[in-house]
Amino acid sequence: MSAQDVELLYLKDSGKEELQEVRKAEKRRQEKERRTVSNTVFQEEYPMELPAILGGTPVREDKIFYGRQWVNEDDIEAVRKVLEGPYITCGPKVSEAERRLESYTGAKHAVVVNSGTSALHCACIAAGIGEGDEVITTPITFAASANCVLYCGGTPVFADIDPETYNIDPDSIRAHITPRTKAVIAVDFTGQVVRVKEIREICDEFGLIFIEDAAHSIGSAYNGVKVGNLADMTCFSFHPVKTVTAGEGGAILTNSDELYNKLVLAHAHGITHDEEQMEDAPHEGVWYYEQISLGYNYRMTDFQAALLMSQMDRIDDFIARRREIVKRYDEAFADVEGIIVQKEIPNSYTSRHLYIIRLDLDKLKCTRREFFDAMSAENVQCQVHYVPVYWFPYYRHLGYEKGMCPNAEEVYKGIMSIPLYPRMSDKDVEDTIHAVRKLAEYYRK
Repeated sequence: MSAQDVELLYLKDSGKEELQEVRKAEKRRQEKERRTVSNTVFQEEYPMELPAILGGTPVREDKIFYGRQWVNEDDIEAVRKVLEGPYITCGPKVSEAERRLESYTGAKHAVVVNSGTSALHCACIAAGIGEGDEVITTPITFAASANCVLYCGGTPVFADIDPETYNIDPDSIRAHITPRTKAVIAVDFTGQVVRVKEIREICDEFGLIFIEDAAHSIGSAYNGVKVGNLADMTCFSFHPVKTVTAGEGGAILTNSDELYNKLVLAHAHGITHDEEQMEDAPHEGVWYYEQISLGYNYRMTDFQAALLMSQMDRIDDFIARRREIVKRYDEAFADVEGIIVQKEIPNSYTSRHLYIIRLDLDKLKCTRREFFDAMSAENVQCQVHYVPVYWFPYYRHLGYEKGMCPNAEEVYKGIMSIPLYPRMSDKDVEDTIHAVRKLAEYYRK
């Protein structure tokens, strides 16, 4: 008897509740059948294999890692020209890099700095964060997203995450607002843009500065608007494993003239050569400058700026390859029991920096550590991003405790970053898929 025949019988003899149960049962049967077919195809291609960590054969001979820069001859030549020229710092390439970022993102102003951490610190300085101020951020991020608040004497407040997207939950942001809240630092985790509309509305309602930690998301967009042109200030990172690199480096983007002027001072000793900002003008001569605020030496060098601009020539290709790999991973892991794939909001066009698999440990007879070590033995080296920031001893000594963000802590238990970078070959991608599915199959309960 077909499913349709069963439904007709129930329509005739039973009520709506019984019919709904039959439909649910049929849907579960079809889903189970679909998973069985998918797993059968995989098992035919790769029969049950003994993990390399237990004496089996690794899926590949040489090791690949979760991230890697791609520097070519054009990049090297761009840096060489600067090193052979008259300026290797405080020269024209820095300004050129800033104009390039403005053009790429659509933002009015860009300030390049020596790291993503410096970018965040400058943003907090420009936002006026100080003693007694609270700044809401996420615990699933690199520590710099919260440390930058401490640098200014403020207090980081951790909001919970969406358990499907792993980004900060706007409802949790709202729940943590107090009269002392001054800003929100929302992190585009893995490159997926945060829920900008809801966060913008919250910030406008309470008069908060919206800082977007976009260390992962250069090239991503929200509702067609590129990251860098969404928040009050947006912070990029150009670390080697990011989409484009300057070796080290970062940038802050803003559309506010007022914030831009503060960022310029913050990253360069608080010193100005602009007569309009000086207190003692007219001055003695062209050599004169004034320190008008307390700033830092967070400047980028010209040879770093040259590398960044050369990398920007290929950013669209980098993003396209990353998205291609993500699509292949999503397809390969969609039906694997024991593996949960990160969800994305429809608003985000994502340039993915990290690809996170999340182990469903209730369906696996191994721990995250055992799976991680087994992947390494297959010569696919993973990483974990990130330990909840407030779990660290430094934060514990400040009074933060486990249990503050239950969604974040639950997600952390199973997450693992697998290789994702544009220089990966198709074989690298398939080997990574093979390793994940091999171990998920072996350790399945």
